[in-house]
Amino acid sequence: MENFFEEKADEYKKLLAEYIEFQDEKALYGVELVSKAFIKHNILPEEIVNIHIKALKELYPDLFASFEHSLDFLLEAMISYGLAHQEIQNLREQQIALKSEISVAAQMQKTLLKTKKPDIAGLDIGVISVPANQMNGDYYSFLQNLDGTIGIAMADVIGKGVPAALCMSMIKYSLDSLPKESTPPPVILGNLNRVVERNTESNMFITMMYGEYNPETGKLVYSFAGHEPGYYYCADEDRFTEFSTAGLVLGVSEDVEYEQAEIEIAKNDMIVLMTDGVTECRDGDRFIEIDEVFDVIRQYLHLSAQDMVQEVYRYFERLQDFQLQDDFSLLILRKTV
Repeated sequence: MENFFEEKADEYKKLLAEYIEFQDEKALYGVELVSKAFIKHNILPEEIVNIHIKALKELYPDLFASFEHSLDFLLEAMISYGLAHQEIQNLREQQIALKSEISVAAQMQKTLLKTKKPDIAGLDIGVISVPANQMNGDYYSFLQNLDGTIGIAMADVIGKGVPAALCMSMIKYSLDSLPKESTPPPVILGNLNRVVERNTESNMFITMMYGEYNPETGKLVYSFAGHEPGYYYCADEDRFTEFSTAGLVLGVSEDVEYEQAEIEIAKNDMIVLMTDGVTECRDGDRFIEIDEVFDVIRQYLHLSAQDMVQEVYRYFERLQDFQLQDDFSLLILRKTV
């Protein structure tokens, strides 16, 4: 390294002398190659300035004092610049490494939280969940019970990033560990609430809706834990009706009781579930109204449920200039027989 430095310093001095005398392009091209060699060997800016100062003093030993002082001043400036530049480079490298790790974590989360959409005769299901950033704080799941009923879960962590993703993984595996028998939604939410309350920080909460649909009766029994209300669409009346139950968000208190209610779904009617990333979409500086969501859904009633949720998402994605402010999750169940 020392030989390299001395060799390049000598080359730099020769090129400097040539340029001062002739101002030709050849010297400029030569110093460009020297600079690239400096970069390759991680030579700092202040070291290059110091090479320049020494070369000038050797070439012109009678430099006047004020000029020498100005060069010393430049050297001090470059020392500070070099330290700051090195710190920025380190931060950039750390940022790149962190982005890479988050990207891997996001892909793992996508795989871990993946749930299979059930194929139920007489029921058309559409669902979409798109994170605003790399990690998704929303979650949905379908559970197929031994008696033929279908568990439907939708949740939203009050928080962002990796902690929210870890919470969702906990909810997913808690649901997966449940017995495959039909279980009342209040019991499900009560069990999950205790898991969340015991295993998360005091500032981490989860809103959730859990319902159980019976294909034979067409009934959906459900409970809510502080989650966005669901909506029942009556096809004959072309009307959306809100439904929900009282219940504290998961993780606030260990001893919480949840209410249960039910809806009987008629042919061509729909159940619409969502997270607040849908209802809090922005149109410029204002939040949209829920009726605007209904109007968009009505535009695509002729499509399948899956195509419907895709088109609704695309509409609100365009409305927000393709910059989601929050995770966007929408689930539609439509009875077809």
